[in-house]
Amino acid sequence: MSEKEQKIKAEENDVTQAETIEAKQVSEEKTVQMQSFSEVLREQIHEEETAPASQKLSIIKILGGDFFTSQILRRQILLMIYISIFIIIYISNRYSCQNSMHEIENLKEELQDMKFKALSTSSRLTEQSRQSKVLQKLKENKDSVLHIATQPPFIINVPEENTTTAE
Repeated sequence: MSEKEQKIKAEENDVTQAETIEAKQVSEEKTVQMQSFSEVLREQIHEEETAPASQKLSIIKILGGDFFTSQILRRQILLMIYISIFIIIYISNRYSCQNSMHEIENLKEELQDMKFKALSTSSRLTEQSRQSKVLQKLKENKDSVLHIATQPPFIINVPEENTTTAE
């Protein structure tokens, strides 16, 4: 190998070493940036958690949806689920009570109608069974063998047989 070739190889080695060193530096900078980004993010989260309540709760955060990712909400999620279940039970109970009360009112109206119908039927039956109405219907129906008694009713006495003498 000639000197030129050795110099070219040496330069190539220097360039590749420089490139590897540069790549290492870039990757180290990226990891430092990533570390610094994660540290900044942690600091922001910590600041949000330690911020006073007036800073935490704002209309922009509520409307933007940031309110739902807050630490307070995350800690109270079981309580919110519990409350939601009770609200659903309360609404369904109220709905079933209203349905039952509506059905009771309908049944009361139906009972009242049936009572009126029974009363009117009973009064019609009483009217139709009066002696004057029965006589009028018998006169209208000429082929009937029933007629009004001409003799007053009387009591028939039946002598009792002595069962002790037969023995």
